[in-house]
Parts: sequence; structure tokens; C-alpha cells
Amino acid sequence: MPIKNVVVNCTDVQRSVEYYTKFLELPLIGEATPERALLDAVSATIELRSVAAGRDQSTWVTDDLQKGFRHIGFKVDRLDERADALKAAGVEFKLDPLDAEGKVRICFFFDPDGALLEMIQGDLQYAAVLDADGVARERALGVPERPRFDHVAVTIEDRDATHEYYRDNFGFSFIGTIEQPHDPRGFSIGYLKSGDTVIEVFTYQRDKSFRQPQLDVAGFAYAELAGDPPRNLTETTAPDGTTVYVDPDGFAFSVSPTL
Repeated sequence: MPIKNVVVNCTDVQRSVEYYTKFLELPLIGEATPERALLDAVSATIELRSVAAGRDQSTWVTDDLQKGFRHIGFKVDRLDERADALKAAGVEFKLDPLDAEGKVRICFFFDPDGALLEMIQGDLQYAAVLDADGVARERALGVPERPRFDHVAVTIEDRDATHEYYRDNFGFSFIGTIEQPHDPRGFSIGYLKSGDTVIEVFTYQRDKSFRQPQLDVAGFAYAELAGDPPRNLTETTAPDGTTVYVDPDGFAFSVSPTL
């Protein structure tokens, strides 16, 4: 089952609502409170939750050799125009717009509390297509009228083990891969798709570090998947009491029952 919701912790909910509604055109669902806001990202929701200030308390770093969560990706049109608006507002970029492997245009930038976001324009041209029907369904989504949630990216240790786990428990399967032949770290990307959402899987032929998820600091907290509670995974509890599971690579997620 697809990703239903992505929880992002923020130190000022109203500031983050203004950011996501202005720059990513994610409309508010219902009313925002000082503690929480829910935004419509077309294929999933983005949930903003209030935490105490203290970004420097986070152990998350931008080095993709740190396993677990790496970024949240949105499919867009007019990428350069959107990037220009972000830059004019003083938003910090990790990577300026460029043409990337797979014949897409991308850029990376930070939200007000340091969560790393990506915009992607165009249909990926995979180095290897592993599921032609899945790729066809992806391309049938077309050019988004406004930014659409596409994926959460994670760095992992073992692609086969990750595929087996998320396939058997949540119905994700690899539809294709992209190689990064110029990266000396031996970088490869796989795309685990379920419904209209993706877990973008980074693998490297280098040693990687492990980070224990932090559910009470600013930035990405966890994703919500549709399905049954998993077995044999570490459990922790979010500040609001939600049970959150941590996979072997440190990626945190909750589950909600399928309808």
C-alpha cells in the first residue's frame, strides 16, 4: 500500500504552513492550530507537527552515506521558475537546478526547519526497467497541475532485503533503477513503488553510518504507510502517542489500517 502521510516536525507551524502553501502549493486541509496542520500533496498528505526549538539537537546530516531518511521528493512543472522564487525568498539550497541522470531536472532545498526537499521535473528514463507496467502507470500520472508528493528517499544497506520486506508487508516493488556512473562511491538508485508513491532507495559501495530516528526534533519525523503492524521491528513512540516502527536501516514509519 502507498505512503499515505509524511510527518514533518517544525518549530513554528504557521511559518511552515506559509512556506509549503506558497512554494509548493500544498493547500491546507481543515484549520491549522499551533500544534498541527495537514496539507494536501495530491498523492499523500504532509503533516506539520510542532516541536520545541533546537534544530542543532538533530543528528541528521546531509551526507547520503548516513542510512535512513534522506529527503522528500515532489514532482513539479516549471522547476526553474519555482527555484527562482525560493531563491528570491532566501531559501537555502543544497543543489541548484540541474539536468540529472535519467533525463530529469532536479534541485534540492531546505524547509524552515532543515527538512531536505527535492523538486523533480520530467519522467525518469530508467537505466533498467524492472516492471514495465509500473513504469507505464507512473508516466500515466502526467505532468502535475501543482506539486505532487512523489517519494521519500532512504539510504540502505541491502537492496534485496529492503525489497523483500516492503514488498511482502506493504506491496512495494522495484519498477526501475538509475545508475550514477560518475560517483566514486558506487551510487545506485532503485525505485520501490506502491500506488502513486515511491520509496527511493539509495545504495553505495562504501561504509555507511546509522542514525537512530528522532521523533521529537525538527525535520522529517516518519512516514505513514497503509497496512498491518509489522513484526520483529524496533518500536518507539512519537510525542502524540503514535507507535512508530524502525527498519534495520533506521527509516521510521507508522502504519494505518487499510480500508
